[in-house]
Amino acid sequence: ETCKILSPEKTVWLANPAAGCPMAEQLDLDFLRALKQKYPDHAVVAYINTTSELKTECDVCVTSSSAVEICKKLDADKILFIPDPNLGRYVAQQLPEKEFAFYTGGCPRHMIVTPEHVRKAKELHPNALLLVHPECRQEVVAQADYVGSTTGIMNFAKKSDHKEFIIGTENSIVQHLQFDCPEKQFYPLTVQLTCMNMKITTLMDIYNCLKGCGGEEITLPEHVMEGAGRCIHRMVELGG
Repeated sequence: ETCKILSPEKTVWLANPAAGCPMAEQLDLDFLRALKQKYPDHAVVAYINTTSELKTECDVCVTSSSAVEICKKLDADKILFIPDPNLGRYVAQQLPEKEFAFYTGGCPRHMIVTPEHVRKAKELHPNALLLVHPECRQEVVAQADYVGSTTGIMNFAKKSDHKEFIIGTENSIVQHLQFDCPEKQFYPLTVQLTCMNMKITTLMDIYNCLKGCGGEEITLPEHVMEGAGRCIHRMVELGG
């Protein structure tokens, strides 16, 4: 949807209409409006993993790599961060001068990771550094050697002189890093960090979509394009 908003003149297809993001879908517009009534003097910051409809009533979007910078630059002392409270609390820790409120949702895959998973992984790989995504629980993040976005994790691992890494984000990153750095070793923090929603789209789905016999064209109402576009362009202006 974001691609369509940023490039409205282009045709955008979703290769498999069943593919989605549970975190993006767990909060609807009515619930957001109720949250805004509860926190009327807060600027609303939306993680990019939200629907276009939700973005129409938010002040700015952020990615995991730009969240701290954008929230810092935002001309607001109080911030309602949606939908992931783990990323939100990570940002709040970096910006103690601001007041944060959160929605009690989050990424189901990252939320499932526990300190026990960390203990077992470190026991199996005592020489490995732990690299985790800030969508993980606070008690997991607290044990990490590096905390950052997917791109941040990959860049850290590639540039590091260390040879072994435990990866605390979606498990496809383990495979990508192993391909890119065959001289190093990468281990999943837990097999439960495999996102089935991300695995729904297959190469055959893309093939059929390109042939014109599959997929779904993304179309959005004009008011959604305009409202969500304002939120996304604000992110770009602030450095996202």
